[in-house]
Amino acid sequence: MNATMTSAPESLFTEHLAGNRYFDRSFAIDAVKVLPGEYFVTAKNEVLVTVLGSCVSACIRDRCRGIGGMNHFMLPVRGDADPLMSASARYGIFAMEVLINHLLKLGARREDLEAKVFGGGRVVASLSGCDVGERNVAFVRAYLARERIALVAEDLLDVHPRKVYFFPLSGRVMMKKLVLERNDCVVDRERAYARQLRDTPVSGDVELFR
Repeated sequence: MNATMTSAPESLFTEHLAGNRYFDRSFAIDAVKVLPGEYFVTAKNEVLVTVLGSCVSACIRDRCRGIGGMNHFMLPVRGDADPLMSASARYGIFAMEVLINHLLKLGARREDLEAKVFGGGRVVASLSGCDVGERNVAFVRAYLARERIALVAEDLLDVHPRKVYFFPLSGRVMMKKLVLERNDCVVDRERAYARQLRDTPVSGDVELFR
């Protein structure tokens, strides 16, 4: 069934939209940096870039139309056994559904969506217990399975941060594990993001149009 966005306010798509744009000289195309709590969607020939520690990014694309996007999220508190029923899952559900809603708004069809997911490393264990990365991973896998979105590639868990490049037009992903580099910036950014989630909880609901 085709999706309609008539009842979704425009603010739904702008409040968390990544705004850090630059020209990537390595690939000679425009790039967008997606930070924690942000997402971006595009139908253009550009690259979406993020760096992940305990957080997870879902790269979701309409495989027939070349429309795709990336989010970057974290579950802020310890949850229940069911990764889709805990209070903390609200944050992951918001991140996934605002991304999917925007893809549908651009003309993607839900039955043609596929996902590649990355992150969940054990690099910020002190945030909310040592299992924060594992909970993020369990959530995104369960969410995609429930929504019947094909998971076609993943690189998850481990102990290292990752830098991810996603090319929505082609669906290609390039990923580098940051094994030999100091990762203070990644850790500090995710700690700040976790504090922000505690101080300013998500309000309202996001409706996923089907």
